[in-house]
Amino acid sequence: MNAVTFAEARSAAGTPFTVADLDQTPDDGRRYELLDGALVVSPRPVIAHQRVGFRLAYALESVCPQGLIVIPEPAVQVNSRTELAPDIVVARVDQAIGAKFTTPPLLVVEVRSPSTALIDLSRKKTVYEKFGVPSYWVVDPEPARPELTVFELRDGHYVPEAKTTQTVTLDRPFRVTITLVDLTRGLRH
Repeated sequence: MNAVTFAEARSAAGTPFTVADLDQTPDDGRRYELLDGALVVSPRPVIAHQRVGFRLAYALESVCPQGLIVIPEPAVQVNSRTELAPDIVVARVDQAIGAKFTTPPLLVVEVRSPSTALIDLSRKKTVYEKFGVPSYWVVDPEPARPELTVFELRDGHYVPEAKTTQTVTLDRPFRVTITLVDLTRGLRH
């Protein structure tokens, strides 16, 4: 008899996953997310990815105004069939109740991984847009050339606000200057 993972057993049943199912997944070293009832399983991020996320969260936290919070790797539950685990969220303090964000945070940041690049720029972006997240950032942590793509919600749709490899100052969700080379300094693949 072969052992199967929770995800393999559930998908074999042929029914969509729910957030309640996701809450029962074991902590087996993988990252589980739910996109419209489909389970998305990815390996834990590599150390360079985590370091970039930490440095960006620190840069945000260092200028975060009172009344807002910066949270690394929270759960964002969009509905009963969609829950994502972004790398960083900025939200109002009053939204930080319980184990998950269930209302749109002010900013969601994804640090791209080779295994998640297409999902981050397409499906997740669409989910956050429909959920009403005002700002969505995607960081490409390529050590030699890090890049930040910024989307802002306007009239219910994301509009590309910036795409840069340089130092950039942004005003949403609060004024912050991000020096991209500092995010990847000293990192290698």
